[in-house]
Amino acid sequence: MSALTPPTDMPTPTTDKITQAAMETIYLCKFRVSMDGEWLCLRELDDISLTPDPEPTHEDPNYLMANERMNLMNMAKLSIKGLIESALNLGRTLDSDYAPLQQFFVVMEHCLKHGLRAKKTFLGQNKSFWGPLELVEKLVPEAAEITASVKDLPGLKTPVGRGRAWLRLALMQKKLSEYMKALINKKELLSEFYEPNALMMEEEGAIIAGLLVGLNVIDANFCMKGEDLDSQVGVIDFSMYLKDGNSSKGSEGDGQITAILDQKNYVEELNRHLNATVNNLQAKVDALEKSNTKLTEELAVANNRIITLQEEMERVKEESAYILESNRKGPKQDRTAEGQALSEARKHLKEETQLRLDVEKELELQIGMRQEMELAMKMLEKDVCEKQEALVSLRQQLDDLRALKHELAFKLQSSDLGVKQKSELNSRLEEKTNQMAATIKQLEQSEKDLVKQAKTLNSAANKLIPKHH
Repeated sequence: MSALTPPTDMPTPTTDKITQAAMETIYLCKFRVSMDGEWLCLRELDDISLTPDPEPTHEDPNYLMANERMNLMNMAKLSIKGLIESALNLGRTLDSDYAPLQQFFVVMEHCLKHGLRAKKTFLGQNKSFWGPLELVEKLVPEAAEITASVKDLPGLKTPVGRGRAWLRLALMQKKLSEYMKALINKKELLSEFYEPNALMMEEEGAIIAGLLVGLNVIDANFCMKGEDLDSQVGVIDFSMYLKDGNSSKGSEGDGQITAILDQKNYVEELNRHLNATVNNLQAKVDALEKSNTKLTEELAVANNRIITLQEEMERVKEESAYILESNRKGPKQDRTAEGQALSEARKHLKEETQLRLDVEKELELQIGMRQEMELAMKMLEKDVCEKQEALVSLRQQLDDLRALKHELAFKLQSSDLGVKQKSELNSRLEEKTNQMAATIKQLEQSEKDLVKQAKTLNSAANKLIPKHH
């Protein structure tokens, strides 16, 4: 890994070319981006060398495109992870001035532009990712509202501005991941806009679409009427993702708490979806109960009608039997009138019989529908019970995670207190060490004075000894 050192005030002749190249725009196809844990590392810049090449080198285009896809995927991972962590720590609704959010849109714009075919117009060639985004409303009907809102914005004049506005509205709607997945699954439609080895046509695009699911835990609010999206320059700020020693050491201590917060947010999001599902199921159960009550009332009415028809049928039979008996006993002149009455009675009996058959068929149909409704209600009740059990389990896990979070926070506070006590003890030990060093210096000085006095006494004694002899 090449070391990235800050430029000096006076560049040496060997670093003139590096300094000049660093001041220019660095493209993703000219270097390799790798992931070191949760940080970004730049490895061996190919377009910067200390010695000029006599002839330009020709690299494989497929290799360059694959390298660009990997780099863009790594940048998207870092951008999404950093945006989620910073948004959770911030604890409020994000706006368009939030730096990590701006970098996320820049990275997404680069991902959507990768391998984009140039369309020829009378003004020249034009590359825009607004064309693929317009297809989403054909795949997901909910996206039609976003597309219509983008087209109605008065300040947008270019396709690039419309594409940027679409990304912001999709993030506000928390449907960006769903729309991107629906778009990537239709590669036969994307082939009109992208090269075969573009990011949206390969596996890296599906991975990025899956990573976008995590953005559903954040809330964003944009006011795009006064924002100039047409003339913005999308430049990736790599300084936000370069590895720093001090920050990496500090982030290791918060790793467990961050993981727990991510799990907590995931559980809360899942809990919200389960609540919405339970509410929908409850609404369906209520509708089925109303339909069942209505069917029961209709069945009671049909039963009453059948009983009435049966009574009328018995009465008609009795009348017909009486008429036949009277025809046998009565005079011949009355048989013509009675025959007409009998034919009318038979006709009426036939109509009533057909009506009874129709009512019986309708009754059988209603009974079948009622049985199906009862079976559907039993299945829905079973599904609701399972969802409620899962919801109780998830709430228990959430409580356990909150308890673990409080325990880790308490341990972190205890460790901070211990570090503070150790630092105070260390300062006291340093003070005592300084005092002991001063005492040692005084003792050494007094020792030197004693040696001098001893030498003086010895010399005086030596002088006195010959005198006594």
